This record gives sequence, C-alpha cells and structure tokens, in this order.
Amino acid sequence: MQNIQAKQSMSTEELAVLEGEFEEAKKPKWVTYTLWFFLGGIGGHRFYVGDTGYAIAMLFLNWATFGIWSLIDVFLIGKRLRKKNAEIEMGLINKIKLFNRGA
Repeated sequence: MQNIQAKQSMSTEELAVLEGEFEEAKKPKWVTYTLWFFLGGIGGHRFYVGDTGYAIAMLFLNWATFGIWSLIDVFLIGKRLRKKNAEIEMGLINKIKLFNRGA
C-alpha cells in the first residue's frame, strides 16, 4: 500500500525508470520455488529471499522436524517473496526520488 502511494507522486518518466529497474532487481517466484524444491531442506530459498536467520535455523533444525518445516514453508514463501519485492521496489522509489531531487 505504501508503494502505491509513493508511486502516485512520481512522474511518467520516473515510473518508467522504476519499472525497468524493478524488473532487473526483483526476486522471481520461479527461482524461489525451484530453490525450495531442490534446497528447501537446508533453507536455500530463505537465503535467496534474504531471511538469513530462518535459513540458518532450517539448515540446522530441519532434521529435528523430519522435514515438516520445509513442507509448511512452501505455503509461506509467496507471502515472504511479495514482502521482499515490495521492499526492493520501495528502495528503488526512494533512490529515484532522491536522485531527481539532487538533479
């Protein structure tokens, strides 16, 4: 929601730059799910999304839950990925606004 409000104050040129930069920077869903499929037991998808703490915990504790943590995590990946991509987009919005104020 915050990103939508921030975008409303941007010009067409700024939005075009944002769209291009965001396409390059965002974390694709297919990569995250592929990492979960192959490396979910050791938290590979969590490292990719930037959840280092969870990833390390999965790396060491997933065996204690007999892999159930990985199975449950597949349902949590989408929400975390949307949040991470929103953070990336907001960072880009702030950079573009800061750049254009300085120019």
